[in-house]
Amino acid sequence: MIDPRIIREKPEIVYESLKKRGVEFDIETLLNIDEKRRKLIQETEKMKNEKNELSDEIARLKKGSFSPSDKIEHLRVLGKTIENIEQQLRVVEKKWEDRLLMMPNIPHSTVPVGRGDEENKVVRVWGEKPAFDFQPLAHWDIGEKLDILDFKRAAKITGSRFTLYKSLGALLERALINFMLDLHTKEGYIEVLPPFMVNRETMTGTGQLPKFEEELFKLEGLDYFLIPTAEVPVTNIHRDEILKEDELPLKYVSYTPCFRKEAGAHGKDTRGLTRQHQFNKVEIVKFAHPEKSYQELEGLLQDAENVLKQLRIHYRVSMLCTGDLGFSASKTYDIEVWLPGQNIYREISSCSNFESFQARRAKIRYRKTGGKIDFVHTLNGSGLAVGRTVMAIMENFQKSDGSITIPEVLRPYMHGISQIP
Repeated sequence: MIDPRIIREKPEIVYESLKKRGVEFDIETLLNIDEKRRKLIQETEKMKNEKNELSDEIARLKKGSFSPSDKIEHLRVLGKTIENIEQQLRVVEKKWEDRLLMMPNIPHSTVPVGRGDEENKVVRVWGEKPAFDFQPLAHWDIGEKLDILDFKRAAKITGSRFTLYKSLGALLERALINFMLDLHTKEGYIEVLPPFMVNRETMTGTGQLPKFEEELFKLEGLDYFLIPTAEVPVTNIHRDEILKEDELPLKYVSYTPCFRKEAGAHGKDTRGLTRQHQFNKVEIVKFAHPEKSYQELEGLLQDAENVLKQLRIHYRVSMLCTGDLGFSASKTYDIEVWLPGQNIYREISSCSNFESFQARRAKIRYRKTGGKIDFVHTLNGSGLAVGRTVMAIMENFQKSDGSITIPEVLRPYMHGISQIP
């Protein structure tokens, strides 16, 4: 969440932020609730001080053999009044927090202003598009011809937007997961394997709740959710903790399956591996010092790019504009991989700095050398989305005879296999 002091003391910054994002939000109501909340807090504290002083006075009167009956009655009434005000305060604080949790993060000053993805800014391109002397196929056609991807049987088993990987297709998926984990651990990330189900507090900590509940898979009868990304459990590793300043940055890498309803994507990217309800991903997460978090973002982006460089796959990096920026992010880069079979760039990783937005929600702090406590900055990125990397390999390394060349760096993970079939 945004620092409430900014909303209270510099509302013009928040108004401008919402305008840039193209988001409507009733700030005036939030400020009015906050004012009422602070008045109730002051009133409660004043009465509690009076109650303490009165209690001490009653104790002194009793020692002096005086009858403090009138003051005891006043103490009883005061206690009841405090209970009533605290009850009002709980209601007001719930309204205040509920509204505050629905407010998006403030974009960083370097984020371009725009309304949608067409106004994102390409910041660099790596490699070149592959040249073919035949018409390249989309990965779903290649996968079905090689019998390594089976969409029909997956639909029979579960439904649409699921995939059954078979034979060397399953091996390729597993090889990529292990390759990415090995690469990132060599870069200094600590590997973790978190739970794939999380509670409501964990989802709230990273910003998925309460705003995006309709996009999540929830377990019936339990207040648990299937994770949409490893960002959620990994960021919450240090929820309600105070880290040491010299521990920062903390760097984690995690493989998990991810589960998404894709509620806002009906009829969009329905073919192939692009937009699945279940998919695998390797995620990299950082807890950074506020003064160094944008330097850490550039490093995290390079670590994600390194996967594609090692695989020798052409891509471009775009900085998202304000209208395309995620709810919790202050700044985001998308890595977009080239898919020749579809003649399109497709996002394969988003690398974001959330500044203190998630840390405030999850109460993740650090103690400075002088003893003062402040919130860390959290960052995360896909390193990479595994299914989308599979389709990138299939489309970029396809051959005229229908086979696929395996990138050299992956072959040790593929038992030495250099080609499918």
